[in-house]
Amino acid sequence: MLREGKEACPFVEDSFSRFLSQSNMYGLCQAGEQELLAATLKGKVVCFRYQDLQQKIRPVAKEVQFTYIPVDAEIVSIDAFNKSSPNRGLVVGITFIKDSGDKATPFLNIYCDYEPGSEFNLESIAQSCLNLELQFTPFQLYHTEVQCENGCSETVFLLSGHDQRIHLYKENASLHQFEEQPVERLFPELQELPSNVLWLDVLSIPGGRRLSAFGCQNGCVGLALVDQTGPEIVQSWRVQQDSPISTVLLFPLHSQAEPADPDRSSVNVWSVRFLWSEWSVHCALRDVQEYGVSCHACLSESDQCDAVLCALVTDLDFDGQKELLLGTYGQELLCYKFQQPMRGTEEQFQLLWRRSFKSPLLSIIYLDLTGDGLRELAILTLKGLHILQVNCQETEDLVHRCVLLPSKNSSNWL
Repeated sequence: MLREGKEACPFVEDSFSRFLSQSNMYGLCQAGEQELLAATLKGKVVCFRYQDLQQKIRPVAKEVQFTYIPVDAEIVSIDAFNKSSPNRGLVVGITFIKDSGDKATPFLNIYCDYEPGSEFNLESIAQSCLNLELQFTPFQLYHTEVQCENGCSETVFLLSGHDQRIHLYKENASLHQFEEQPVERLFPELQELPSNVLWLDVLSIPGGRRLSAFGCQNGCVGLALVDQTGPEIVQSWRVQQDSPISTVLLFPLHSQAEPADPDRSSVNVWSVRFLWSEWSVHCALRDVQEYGVSCHACLSESDQCDAVLCALVTDLDFDGQKELLLGTYGQELLCYKFQQPMRGTEEQFQLLWRRSFKSPLLSIIYLDLTGDGLRELAILTLKGLHILQVNCQETEDLVHRCVLLPSKNSSNWL
């Protein structure tokens, strides 16, 4: 039931793929432009895509046989990225724990095919494995770009573990393989951590800088502003909460081309917000470059749906203003809209709509799976993968409004 004043969810379910065993909050990633990889705890990896079958676009979920993952393995996390230009190829990382009877052994497998013509062939990539035994229990596997000494950028893996450390894996181009390197060389802000990191997020900002945020098992939330040319920590903040932090998310509300306030400088146009979620409270912070972690507020009704396990910020209604999605263990998807502050009032996020599912929500990705120019919401739950599509009639009406009544603001155009 919708509460008074709330809108209806503008998305309808297009498909649902049930898994034989459950996944977790680290179990979904995008692989390429129009594919998803979902990992289950019982050692299975499913590739989801839409294919042209009998002259219709239909969803297809197919298991991919990644080598060197035992049948009794428990997959912990999965991630994938396309190599930074000018390099080519898809890289897939999978962490798992092998039960050997007397002990459990953790591993990180990195899949990357260097043969010309096979760099983006998932079946071929799944057979090209670098198998690394770990000395710690893995958690989140995360990729991000870093600036190299030659001025180019390179994508690396960051893996959090139960040893209260973040481990860095970087490609050795001459050996055609990934190697672990000291994290402090590229990420000085990720050393001397207070607890196990459950979630990490990194955001590049103008001026050769980045923001790094992490949430810990002991309730600590860390945030750092880093000059990447050093790299050197410019400023850092930490705040202590009373329960584990399940999600952290850094996001700008406006693009550089569309500032919220035309009088603000180009640096301040990239004002960044910061969200963290605990098991019962979810907070959004104001511009972290200006206020750090000193100003925060609880999102309305977010403390009524159990733990928030995933979050996403994107423009769902094509108006140039981003929405905030929260996926909860309480089986609810919550959508918030940023409200521009009136004179004398504080900015805030207003709850627009909510949608219920039949099992807890673990992960959210927004991408164009069908290739029609409109992105879909891929939502991983404890029981499988839901694909939600925007209501076609509402989209058609919006296009007609934009064509017939063009606005001076280009954000109203699709």
